[in-house]
Amino acid sequence: MAFAPLDPVLHNQLRLAIASLLVGLDGAEFNFLLEKTGATRGNLSAQISNLKDAGYVEVKKSFKDNYPNTRCSLTAKGLKAFETYVQAIKEYLGTVEG
Repeated sequence: MAFAPLDPVLHNQLRLAIASLLVGLDGAEFNFLLEKTGATRGNLSAQISNLKDAGYVEVKKSFKDNYPNTRCSLTAKGLKAFETYVQAIKEYLGTVEG
């Protein structure tokens, strides 16, 4: 049995954590992702940019109470990539019959 290749964009702990959080939400603010992941602001920002560049995450910047507000949401492409990644991991773990 040949193993499916793992998506290099999602095969990063922080990017996978971000996608995992966004998959169940309509979107999330930067500070929510910062709190949930425990990442530094700079690292989280860089990884969100990587996900955005891959077309996996949409980023909307606005102001909320006169403060910059960044909101991220998973795109359809990002959701598909996440589902494919999870399926591949299941195959690696032998939890998929087939």
